[in-house]
Amino acid sequence: MIQSLGMLAAIALTTLCWGAYGPVLHFGRDAMHSSLRPFVCVGAAYFVIAVMVPLLLLARGGERGAWTIRGVIWSLAAGAAGACGALGVIVALGFGGKPIYVMPLVFGGAPVVNTILSAVFNRAFDQLKAPFLAGLVLVILGAVTVLVFKPQPAGHAPRPAVAVDASDAARPALERRAERLVEVMLAVALSVVCWGAYGPVLHRGQAAMGGSRLRPLVCIGAAYFLVAVLVPLALLVPLRDAGTWTLGGVAWSLAGGSLGALGALGTILAFTLGGRPFTVMPVVFGGAPVINTLVTIAVSHTPVEAVSPFFLAGMIVVAAGAAIVLAFGPRGHAPQPHAP
Repeated sequence: MIQSLGMLAAIALTTLCWGAYGPVLHFGRDAMHSSLRPFVCVGAAYFVIAVMVPLLLLARGGERGAWTIRGVIWSLAAGAAGACGALGVIVALGFGGKPIYVMPLVFGGAPVVNTILSAVFNRAFDQLKAPFLAGLVLVILGAVTVLVFKPQPAGHAPRPAVAVDASDAARPALERRAERLVEVMLAVALSVVCWGAYGPVLHRGQAAMGGSRLRPLVCIGAAYFLVAVLVPLALLVPLRDAGTWTLGGVAWSLAGGSLGALGALGTILAFTLGGRPFTVMPVVFGGAPVINTLVTIAVSHTPVEAVSPFFLAGMIVVAAGAAIVLAFGPRGHAPQPHAP
């Protein structure tokens, strides 16, 4: 009973942190007018929370598990997937996407990737039954509804994230909007694939290290430092990043990175307490859009009356689809908790 309550608390931690991640990060991106600079701050926050703190705790001893090559590789892969998913969110926001619909789309699609990849790892494709497939359809339909009926902040017309040159301005507005939509959706697809793969890959890394909680977190932080700090810093000049470092932008972006790192910790704790990717991740991704919408409405210029009933219905359909995926997803034929 206590273990189950602990697992639910860990899932709630991840849901709250990842649900607030998008709106908080959006403030950092807007304050610095850059996609690379907030990404650097996210990586820096991960390095402190997911590398330095766990290493200090490991030095005290008492943590179960051990370092293994296979566990390190899987955990580094999970960290790289998480970092690329964060990059997809930042890029989507940079192309003009808004957290109130970008994040529900990401969280609606990620459980699908998560469950399919879990089926691959567990060799359980024969368990993909009609209710599960119906859940996938609901997730897709709900995601489309969220996109079509997305609310707009009152008194603020959508503005492009980058300067529009003369040739671009000469093209029809509808064509430019269509291109922006394609760019946003491609960035969202990157986040869906990466964050959908995150849970199953991380679970393998943790299992390969004997169920350790801190060692996989260190690997995640190390991957974030490489992908989200060193690489973006090296690209600032070649890509002619036009943004600027600002105190507010850095603070918001560090806060977003901290939420992401704490969410990663919650995921690991949920796995440690008996959760599995095909149960933990759909619950997280089903609840996070609700938190995302509430936080966005609270901190942005989006009034409650601007939120369409169809948008809310789309979110409900996404959550219902994720719940069906959770209930009827493949479980595997012979679970082996300690198998890599």
